[in-house]
Amino acid sequence: MPIKDTLFLASQYLAPHHLVSRLAGLLADSREPWLKNRLISNFVHSYGVNMSEALLEDALAYESFNTFFTRALKADARPLARDAGAVLCPTDGFMSQFGAIDRDRVFQAKGHSYSLNALLGGDAERAAPFTGGSFATIYLSPSDYHRVHMPVAGTLREMVYVPGRLFSVNPLTARNVPGLFARNERVVCLFDTEAYGPMAVVLVGAMIVASIETVWAGRVAPHRRAVRSTRYDPDATVPVRLDKGAEMGRFLLGSTVVVLFGPGRVRWAGDTAPGRTMRMGELLGLPA
Repeated sequence: MPIKDTLFLASQYLAPHHLVSRLAGLLADSREPWLKNRLISNFVHSYGVNMSEALLEDALAYESFNTFFTRALKADARPLARDAGAVLCPTDGFMSQFGAIDRDRVFQAKGHSYSLNALLGGDAERAAPFTGGSFATIYLSPSDYHRVHMPVAGTLREMVYVPGRLFSVNPLTARNVPGLFARNERVVCLFDTEAYGPMAVVLVGAMIVASIETVWAGRVAPHRRAVRSTRYDPDATVPVRLDKGAEMGRFLLGSTVVVLFGPGRVRWAGDTAPGRTMRMGELLGLPA
């Protein structure tokens, strides 16, 4: 392994993850024109951000770096797959891994897997519907669109905040940090769907991810250092029901999304492969 990679991995264990991330969050939330304009300009230049697809194309017109980073796109920027029963890719990024869940184990990278139970907050009853099911893990690079959308229509049943570390979630750490996605801070969103049964969409935090937001609860993380579950009544007067392709959340600075379905529910699209660049709304899977 190159020395720079070894040093980077060592720094991941030694760095004060939450302190670094909270400081980054303060900078990203700043509305001081000179500061937010410098941050945005440098970011657009460094990552070649395509502002022509943004609803607001003038990058410096955003109130803060965070509002720029979580910018809305034009209505036609991400067309939704029209295949019958399509499961949509929930976000821009590239396919890290996908496949079958081996009992309680979810594949992370060669030589590494992690516990489904741990990923979902350590509750065996919560994990049971997905045991032996299917998973897809999509990594968002800094230049990607950072809103997360519904793969299929669903009704929210439970949201779980799980505290943890904030390792970077790039390909290098995925290959070398054991149990990465079950160690990082995350928000687990559990839905009931008509066609696919239970579905989980897990928003995994990472280094300098200042927080995670959902459309129904606002900013969720950080929180006190304990698992916190909020249940939603599907029979409530106003249940949280979201259509396929609807926005469900966003990252304030980038990270990873893990999508879970139960056994025998979906088959991933034939052209899906690890490392493939994906866009929100593209075909991710079909009924099994």
